[in-house]
Amino acid sequence: MKPKLSAYVSESVAQRLELASKRPGTNKSAIIDAALDRFLNPERDTSGDAALIRRLDRMNRQLDRVDRDLSIIAETIALFVRYYLTITPPLPSGDQDAARALGRERFEMFVAQVGKRVASGGRLVADVLEQVSTSNPDLFMRHLEEGAPLGAASNTYATQSRAQRATGESPGQSPAGREEVGHV
Repeated sequence: MKPKLSAYVSESVAQRLELASKRPGTNKSAIIDAALDRFLNPERDTSGDAALIRRLDRMNRQLDRVDRDLSIIAETIALFVRYYLTITPPLPSGDQDAARALGRERFEMFVAQVGKRVASGGRLVADVLEQVSTSNPDLFMRHLEEGAPLGAASNTYATQSRAQRATGESPGQSPAGREEVGHV
């Protein structure tokens, strides 16, 4: 014989209890018994909390990856702009119109290539980041913590040229050689 319990609840709880008790296979006593049991023994029913914690952990890892990727992309763009501004000499005024026309043509080709890659689902940046992460997993974190440019070793700073320091390149590798070994 189960003991009888009498309690006062708010109007909204009473309405929700009434609706819930209309579901097949349940009644008010069973719902109240389960709710009180869960309230009095919170460690017994942790399956919902564990699933929520796993999902939050997964979302946290995804946010960490997005944050890392954004930092790398921002650093890459900054290095490219600095390198470009460092090595590009000013044009004579007579050559500027031709340079602008060539620049517009190249930019249109660039936009078309980006559009193709986005439409096809290609992710060049993600592929490159994964290649670099696989070959040297702590490369980005080590250099971000040290405050040094990505990919640059601290003891080689004095031996690098100005352009190499601007891009963080190792001396002695040509752009074609870097592409062959999987670096961008």
